[in-house]
Amino acid sequence: MSKDAAGRQPKYLRIAAALKDAIASGEYGPGDRLPGESDLMNTYGVARMTARQAFGVLQAEGLTEARKGAGVFVREFRVGIRRRGIQRLAVEVWSAGGSIWAADGKGRDPGVELIGVSEEAAPQAVAGVLGLADGAPVCVRRRRFLLDGKPVMLATSYLDAALVAGTPVTEPDTGPGGIYARLAELGVGPARFREEVRSRMPGADEAAQLGLAAGTPVVLVCRTAFAADGRVVEVNEMVLDASAYVLEYAFDAPT
Repeated sequence: MSKDAAGRQPKYLRIAAALKDAIASGEYGPGDRLPGESDLMNTYGVARMTARQAFGVLQAEGLTEARKGAGVFVREFRVGIRRRGIQRLAVEVWSAGGSIWAADGKGRDPGVELIGVSEEAAPQAVAGVLGLADGAPVCVRRRRFLLDGKPVMLATSYLDAALVAGTPVTEPDTGPGGIYARLAELGVGPARFREEVRSRMPGADEAAQLGLAAGTPVVLVCRTAFAADGRVVEVNEMVLDASAYVLEYAFDAPT
């Protein structure tokens, strides 16, 4: 950008740009406190509202977080989880009674909070994927996943209620190996998966449940599990804290 163009920018954008340059150069590293509003007012000769607007730009871009009573800090993007999208779903994990989530958080302290298990009318999109009529009953399992005590993911699984009726899938504790092991006992264990990944900003409830600072995006992963005969046996909609995850997919080149 030319000096003339920069000079025509609103003052708060010029201040925000200067702060971003300082962060990019390492002058302020992850976890460091940035100059306060009063500091910006004195340095740039601006009103307090202008200083706040500059901080608002950085926060909206996910570069900083405000801590009440402490100031504005450079956000720490610490990789909490390397989610190996293919290896984590290996049959040997859940068929042996293992937990996919425990595999993700190996060496850490993974935890799961069950938000609820219920029978509900299938949302139209989910019903279509499961091959059910609109509004058909589905078993819905909602969970919140934590790593070292910090919530990092929300997940909602949808399964045909008629398929899992009377099984541990409808109970709070599904038993060793979880949902997939129970489906295998019904003769419809997952043989193939498809995941769709996209991102967006979180809704208010999602931000609250994940404890997200303003400006933190989420990654959406929708997984469809197929039995060997092609039948869809589960739709799992996941909301991930984008600052906590690296999504890794390792696979052989198609022939």
